[in-house]
Amino acid sequence: MVGTKRARMKKCDGTKRETQFPHRGQGATRNRRRYRGKQRRPSWDDRWNGNDDAGPSFSRSEGRSDNQSSSSSSSNSSSAAPELPGFYFDPEKNRYFRLLPGHNNCNPLTREQLRNKEREKERNRMLEEDGKSRKKAPRTGLNTLLLLQKRRLGLLPEMSYCRRVHEGKVGVMRRHQLQTNTTDNIRHIVADSSCEQVFTVNDMSHAGCKYGVMNFSSNSQGSLTVETCDTLYVTYQKVNSLCWASVNYPNSHMLLCLDGEQRNPSCVTLLPASLFGNSNPDQPGMLYNFKMPAAWSCAWCLHPQFDKMFSVGLSHKVVVQHAVRAHKLTIDIGSDVLAQQFCTQVPVLFNGCRSGEIFGTDLRQLGGRRYQSWKTTSFRQESAITCVRVLQDDNFLVAADMSGQIKLWDVRATKPVQEYRGHHNEHALLPVHVCEPEGLLLAVGQDCHTRFWSLRDGHLLRTVPSPHPAANDAIPSVVFSSNVGGRHSQHRWPPFPGLLMAIKQDVFYFPYNTDDPDGGEMDF
Repeated sequence: MVGTKRARMKKCDGTKRETQFPHRGQGATRNRRRYRGKQRRPSWDDRWNGNDDAGPSFSRSEGRSDNQSSSSSSSNSSSAAPELPGFYFDPEKNRYFRLLPGHNNCNPLTREQLRNKEREKERNRMLEEDGKSRKKAPRTGLNTLLLLQKRRLGLLPEMSYCRRVHEGKVGVMRRHQLQTNTTDNIRHIVADSSCEQVFTVNDMSHAGCKYGVMNFSSNSQGSLTVETCDTLYVTYQKVNSLCWASVNYPNSHMLLCLDGEQRNPSCVTLLPASLFGNSNPDQPGMLYNFKMPAAWSCAWCLHPQFDKMFSVGLSHKVVVQHAVRAHKLTIDIGSDVLAQQFCTQVPVLFNGCRSGEIFGTDLRQLGGRRYQSWKTTSFRQESAITCVRVLQDDNFLVAADMSGQIKLWDVRATKPVQEYRGHHNEHALLPVHVCEPEGLLLAVGQDCHTRFWSLRDGHLLRTVPSPHPAANDAIPSVVFSSNVGGRHSQHRWPPFPGLLMAIKQDVFYFPYNTDDPDGGEMDF
């Protein structure tokens, strides 16, 4: 009896074990199907991204494969040269070098030196590409023949046609060096309203600054000749800001903000251009000096209602003064004023502060000394303002700051309507040039590259590398105009558009046309 019971129990156990495995397998397949069914339900992120048709399992597998490929590539790179703290791996020499702090025999390395090395490689590559006869178009659709055909058919407005032609010509400009007799490093160049004269500030070898004027003229081939006129007027002070002023006649003086030192305190100077042998030698101008503590910026007012008025941005102050009469207004603010410019249609002064604020001041309210409402508008950027440029339509202005941001602001709505990306600035007071008739905006960054943008849509058209290695004392100073050499040139040939670039002792010219037979070709 006992044996039969044990045999039956074994038989039951055997049947149970035999019948349980198939049921477990079927249940597992059902569970897996349910789990897969849950995976096929699209989530809210998938609906938002438009992945309703393809299930989330497909997108996740794609993301997983991308991550795996990126991780595998990074692992391969790290396995080839793993990053070690305090060391730098040179792929050319296939070895590690110690970074500072520390030493590597007699050749210490820093990350700043490594960054400069990479920038120099990039500059040489850009110079090689910039020297090619055929260049890539700044954007699609800039074929000159097609643009002209559309213009003749009435499919393209005149303003749009001119703007697109300028954008296309900027892409084919080539560098030409001008012959000058300058022996000192050129720090600043500023052109007058007709771009016939360019005022220069040169750093002398021993100390101080020497001023001069370059006169340009063009011939039938489009080549530019320059005549330099220096003067013995020398100052031992740093020039913080400068602009052309119209005291006796248009472009009769230069307005300079000079930094102070122990012997010579800071001041604002109106230097007559007649000292440099300009086109009006019979109208000598007077030299004006105004003592201003810590002058950062200056601007000249061209509005007829406030003739011969200029402004100076100081530390926590704005001074508006008449150049001839002793009429002066002072406004106390809470930050240093690093940039200024007047409007052309209305007597409004825009100021850019170190705090990032940009505010406007109406001179008509200042005349009544109603200081409680001297801010007509105010808006702000993220960093210290380095340049302010008001457009012909006074409702719009361009502002640049020390974080590298360049924005086009709508003054009425106090909001940015366009941004120009790619500018490099960390701590320097770098200007921005607005060429509104050509529809261009250009600026030189701390990496010494000159960049062109479309003023309308912010598209980066071209980046011009510096002919010299990048350095803090080798940042180019540029002037762009459609009338280089003046509207009334000495020859009967009209002037040609182009870019003037001064760096150290060299002056370069980038014309629209070129002497090379195939220099004007472009890949579309």
